[in-house]
Amino acid sequence: MIARGVLAAAVLAISACSPPLAYAADHDEPRPYAADIDAMTAVDAALSRATLAGKRVILVMGANWCHDSRGLAEHLESARFAPLIAGNFEVVYVDAGRPRDDEAANMDVARRFGVEALVGTPNVFILSAAGERLNDEEDVLGWRDAASRDPDDIHAYFEGYRAPDARGNPVR
Repeated sequence: MIARGVLAAAVLAISACSPPLAYAADHDEPRPYAADIDAMTAVDAALSRATLAGKRVILVMGANWCHDSRGLAEHLESARFAPLIAGNFEVVYVDAGRPRDDEAANMDVARRFGVEALVGTPNVFILSAAGERLNDEEDVLGWRDAASRDPDDIHAYFEGYRAPDARGNPVR
């Protein structure tokens, strides 16, 4: 009798620490921030693809441990964003480590585009194909609430940076 009570208590304790299966299925966010890649090479490859395709680059410095980084990646990889992203951007994800704990990773990438310090994750750089940063530093660093932002606002933000047409004119 006591053994059943202990077993029941253990099952309840374990289930209290685990999310329901429906929650887990609904929150299967991407984890694209690989710590084992050469980040600068990945950025250079995205810039090369952007040059060939007449696109811009979205460089996201984030982390797989960060809910906001994963949430932003989920938006960028969603069916809703697919036409905007595919037609206008090359996306590259770079692991930023843990900037708030003074354990930032790949700071050479951030510095290359004029940002000396990361204060959290994710960080979003909008780059021309030539490697010029198009958004200001405050904008780069202001994505720490990405998972709770309205998807319409996120979409509108990136739409504002769509690649220019063949003549170099902004596309609206």
